[in-house]
Amino acid sequence: MGRSAGWVKGLESGRLLQPRLPMLARLANVLGVDLEDLTGEQGLPVTTYTKAAHEHLPAVTAALTDYPIDTTGVEPLQPAELAAKVAQAWQLWHGAARQRTAVAVVLPDLIRQARLSARLLDGPDRRAAHRHLAQVYHLAQLFLSYQPVPEMLMLSGDRAMGAAQDADDPHAIAAAAWYMNHAFRSAGERDEARIDLATRAARLLRPDRGGEDLARWGLLQLAIALSHAKSGREGHALGAWDEAHRAARALGDGYSHPWLIFGPGMVDAYAVTIQADLMHAGTATRLADRLELDGMPSATRRSFHLAEAARAYFLRREHLGTVHLLRKAYQVSPDTTRFSLFARSAVLELSETGGPAIRDDVAELSRDLGLTAA
Repeated sequence: MGRSAGWVKGLESGRLLQPRLPMLARLANVLGVDLEDLTGEQGLPVTTYTKAAHEHLPAVTAALTDYPIDTTGVEPLQPAELAAKVAQAWQLWHGAARQRTAVAVVLPDLIRQARLSARLLDGPDRRAAHRHLAQVYHLAQLFLSYQPVPEMLMLSGDRAMGAAQDADDPHAIAAAAWYMNHAFRSAGERDEARIDLATRAARLLRPDRGGEDLARWGLLQLAIALSHAKSGREGHALGAWDEAHRAARALGDGYSHPWLIFGPGMVDAYAVTIQADLMHAGTATRLADRLELDGMPSATRRSFHLAEAARAYFLRREHLGTVHLLRKAYQVSPDTTRFSLFARSAVLELSETGGPAIRDDVAELSRDLGLTAA
């Protein structure tokens, strides 16, 4: 299964939530038992494992699966124009509180335009178009994440890597490896594949040059750290996080990549995720208490890391802190929190087990996340 003894202990002691359906299915297969032998006769509460679906999901998936054949009379976007449109889409993603709704307005057309440009342009312009196309697919990955279309998520990730390789651009390949690392983790792919991809992509970079090379090299060290932490390999996880931390500090205390958001703030925030994955709830909450997220130039990142801080408190059964942080996460970005699998499962559990001190807040969160009728 690629899971540590600490993960098993966390399940047995109740510190970890019951695994989601895909993980339960893998566990039953490894053990050679029926799913019911793991879950009991009461079965599974379907709402716990149901991912939210955005109202614009059909339009985005339609654009991804559209294959224009006849391009007669079609004028491709030139690289500069395509770059401006991609930059605008990133601004929507990081700047809007409801980023999925905002980016969904432009994403379907942007997917089609970028694909056509990469197909119709020649020479250096074609390579530049492929570089921008890879970013468009990253935006699609972010939109599709935590929605009930895992095949579309993997498709967009694979296409992003293909576009980056067609651009023959190490920076684009590094970004594609970062996003594929997340897609692999979501799909439950083995840790070795995730770590190997990030490691090979990092070898294409020259971190000694600083700038983009150092930022993307550090980002891949962070991906490696997250993969190791997910499997309970503490020493490897912390060693890779240290490398990412050194890279981020070398870029400057105020540095934040324009669209990857890599920088000291992001690395510090992911330390909470790593400690929570390693089941060090006390360390995770202490780190969460010291986080400075206000300067992070991305509403979706601030909201995500607030939810991760809530997860640390949830591991310690500190429900007041959990609910407080989830409410803050929702206020910063309703879309990010609505599509957070942790937030949805935690609110459902607290609806049943939470005490009177949090009952009203949990009920409000449940309505906000679409788990109960408004």
